[in-house]
Amino acid sequence: MRYNQTRMIPVAEAIQIVTAQTRPLEPERIFLADALGRFLAEDIVADSDLPPFDRAQMDGYAVRAAEVADVPARLRIVGESAAGAGWHHEMKTGEAVRIMTGAPVPVGADGVQQVELTREVDDGALVEILESVEAGRSIVRRAAEIKAGETVLRAGEDINAATIATLASFGYAQVKVGRRPRVAVMATGSELVDVDQKPGPDQIRDSNNYTIAAYASLTGAIVERWPLAGDDTEELKKQIKQAAETADVLITSGGVSMGVYDFMKPALKELGAEIFFERVALRPGKPTVFARLGNTLIFGLPGNPVSVTVTFNLFARAALRKMQGAKQPGLIEETAVLARAVRGSADRESYLPAILRTDEKGTLLAEPLKWGGSSDFVAFARATALIKVPAGVKMIETSALVEVVRLPA
Repeated sequence: MRYNQTRMIPVAEAIQIVTAQTRPLEPERIFLADALGRFLAEDIVADSDLPPFDRAQMDGYAVRAAEVADVPARLRIVGESAAGAGWHHEMKTGEAVRIMTGAPVPVGADGVQQVELTREVDDGALVEILESVEAGRSIVRRAAEIKAGETVLRAGEDINAATIATLASFGYAQVKVGRRPRVAVMATGSELVDVDQKPGPDQIRDSNNYTIAAYASLTGAIVERWPLAGDDTEELKKQIKQAAETADVLITSGGVSMGVYDFMKPALKELGAEIFFERVALRPGKPTVFARLGNTLIFGLPGNPVSVTVTFNLFARAALRKMQGAKQPGLIEETAVLARAVRGSADRESYLPAILRTDEKGTLLAEPLKWGGSSDFVAFARATALIKVPAGVKMIETSALVEVVRLPA
């Protein structure tokens, strides 16, 4: 497909182009202990019923419901079933089995009475059931949760602390996952110095390298921060070429506008990179470049720190997650109630910083932050979400419903 890269395109179209041009990396098999935060590259199938036997839900006595319909009823204690040490005999008429939570229910029993509603007598030889028990009480039947052969997790789902338990329960000592992309991060601009240096006249400390690296790490990527690149086309070409030799994705910041000292796009073009788009109808983040050099995807993000956060999370994050096989690579939109009016833009979609909170009624509220624009990273640091304002909407009033996306944390 041919793209008119100079056209200013809508955000949704830019995201579609990014995902269309991104291919999942070859998966790998890793140990379960190392799988947290990765993405499944295979369906997970139960190798056994869950539970694998009729299981007691509480401590008490396994009984026949019909024998304790009239209470108090006395039964002879013939054994004990504990978790990991079941009583594997058939319980007969007039008998009961002492049973613990999670233990197998003996054959012949059809109910469990909790220990608080019983009393042992005759030196523990008998148990007196003080309240009746209906059939099925406090028993989880075999395969009530999962049957052997059922698919319990799908490829593309992320592996979190809860899914680790599922993988372990069905014997996945090793699991197939998407490979983590190698990401090179490079900030450009002769005005930049590193964080351990004191800026001279007309200089500022670099924050973008660290911001991008942090957000990329949250996706699971393996990140390498490259040295700062000055405003020189030949220097940029050299570093871009070197980074592209080892990285799956190169993410730069700065040098993508139309100014005299914006050298990123000329450098990419001279290297023969395929540019898919270079302007997005987005506030903040209009001068965003997406390209490919060889097999390496390249995101040229704007230089302003807030624009970096917005454009990374809308575009680069989706690519890094899709490379790992994520089922939902992009940010997921939610609906919230606007706590204070916000202004939009005539020709661009706006993504404005906000704090999400829930009121006493459980309503999700979006509280817009007061900030001074795309360079105001101090105010933006408090944001937990972005409010989406469609292009052409001048104002959204207080209490209106708005679309929001949560920022990764």
